[in-house]
Amino acid sequence: MNPMWLAFSYLIDRARARARAAMAGNPESGALSLEWVVIAVLVAGAATAASLLIRSAIASEAGSLP
Repeated sequence: MNPMWLAFSYLIDRARARARAAMAGNPESGALSLEWVVIAVLVAGAATAASLLIRSAIASEAGSLP
């Protein structure tokens, strides 16, 4: 399994769990704030961009091998 997909799915599952807890109205649940949503989106975007750059760099270097 792709480690990036595993990390991304974990983050999405955690966000869903926190959103469900916040929607339940429990004051102890720890509401999902907009800042955390923005941070999660930025981290996921940076991880995706890094994986694409690394994958293309590896593919170009592998193409130059005899």
